[in-house]
Amino acid sequence: MKLTVIGFGRCGGQIADAFARLNKRARHQRGVDIILDTFAVNSGETDLAGLRSIKSDNNHRIVMGESKTTGHSVAKRSELGAQIARDDSDKIANTLSSSKRFGDADAILMVAATGGGTGSGAMPVLAQYLKERYWSKPVYCMAVLPFDYEEQAEARTVHNTALCLKSTYAAADAVILVENQRFHRKDSPLRYNTAQINAHIVEPFYNLLCTGEEKKTKRIGTKVLDAADIVETFEGWTAIGYGKTMLPMIRIPLLKSRNFRKRGTGTNRGIQAMEEAISEISVHCYLKYAAKALYLVSAPSSEINSYLTSDLSEYLRELAPNAVIRAGDYPDERSVMAVVTVLSALSEVNKVKNYYVKAATLIEKVQENEEEQPQRSDTEKAADDLPTLL
Repeated sequence: MKLTVIGFGRCGGQIADAFARLNKRARHQRGVDIILDTFAVNSGETDLAGLRSIKSDNNHRIVMGESKTTGHSVAKRSELGAQIARDDSDKIANTLSSSKRFGDADAILMVAATGGGTGSGAMPVLAQYLKERYWSKPVYCMAVLPFDYEEQAEARTVHNTALCLKSTYAAADAVILVENQRFHRKDSPLRYNTAQINAHIVEPFYNLLCTGEEKKTKRIGTKVLDAADIVETFEGWTAIGYGKTMLPMIRIPLLKSRNFRKRGTGTNRGIQAMEEAISEISVHCYLKYAAKALYLVSAPSSEINSYLTSDLSEYLRELAPNAVIRAGDYPDERSVMAVVTVLSALSEVNKVKNYYVKAATLIEKVQENEEEQPQRSDTEKAADDLPTLL
């Protein structure tokens, strides 16, 4: 599957930057393109200047709302982020479509943090606009949820997140939820921590996107998960995870592939990788609420057989009994067995519901804080009887 990726705001731009690096890796290791183009859209010029892999021209690093923000941020006002996105929607869409490879993309993936101002406001507006303009292309949105400390520090963060989630869900074909807190390491430097989190976020997409674009015969699986399978699976609230187990460096193939020891070992490794993928899923959710699911197992061809795929399907079926499950395999000669798991069309996500409930109780407080006039200090009052030179 080939994507066009658009990052909004600081967080979205950095993750789009990570997707650009993911494509460089796919070119080097697999000889395929999975991200045809990446764009960063922001109201602040400084955040755009800090990106490393997205092309530095103004067609790929797009400043919006200059007349309202003069190249600065919107200060967490998601309503302003939405407004400047509406005003510049034609400009942004025309810039995207001018890309030579935009028409070849199978889908559009947008990325933004839900708690900020620019990304949380702009993403649902542009998702709706691009969905109407390019109706034949699926539009997916990756919504990055705030850290716990961000929620506790300011009511605005919860307010923005709830509005962004509700609006994005109404506009996009699928909303991939990502909990920043699940990947947070408190003892790591902030810059390193952010880079590691972004790497974790994009990693599950590597094999998932590469498998359908593979050209080498030895890497084409018995059941290929291509763009059609992904499009059919991604719907509504969606979560994605990645897990792996290391294989012995020296593997001695058994003469009989039906040997129960080999089958048991292979299944255990596959189940272990799937368990890790589910435990590291991008947002905490209950699998029983998924109406659609898929998994992709990647391993040396000698390790992939019908027993492994059958056992993995049965295991996922037990966890997600209501889901239509699609499965695929992707031969890879590295000494790793990896599994990507996607849960989609989730009917219940407690994390999202909690944001809606919290925001409903905080909305009056947010409005009051922004409308109330600052109280005059005693120092200012003491000067009331003095004349002024102005």
